[in-house]
Amino acid sequence: MSWQEQEVRELKENKYILIDDEPCRIVEITTSKPGKHGEAKARIVAIGVFDNQKRSVIYPTKHKVKVPIIEKKTGQVLSIQGNEALVMDMETFEQFNIVIPEEFKDKIKSGQEIEYWESMGKRKIMRA
Repeated sequence: MSWQEQEVRELKENKYILIDDEPCRIVEITTSKPGKHGEAKARIVAIGVFDNQKRSVIYPTKHKVKVPIIEKKTGQVLSIQGNEALVMDMETFEQFNIVIPEEFKDKIKSGQEIEYWESMGKRKIMRA
């Protein structure tokens, strides 16, 4: 399990939430006042960490939501093949292929250390 539960009212901007099983960074939270028959609701706007898609959801403030556990790891680039890099994790020495994001296309070289994030079985290079 790479997520934990948290109440909507405890969430803050720039933290993370799972929307449609996709880890997302919260960019905006707006809360409405409680109505005559209902409780206060929160509208959450978030952007996917791995796919950069904008998503929004509305939940009651006492509703429990899933918050992804994002692991920040370092790895070493062993080789580059097209738009993928073969990376070795610096702690576990596990090797895996990872897609190189557009902004790092010219910056990543073999033998270089990178920072990558891992969550929900997905990985993304965050810093070179």
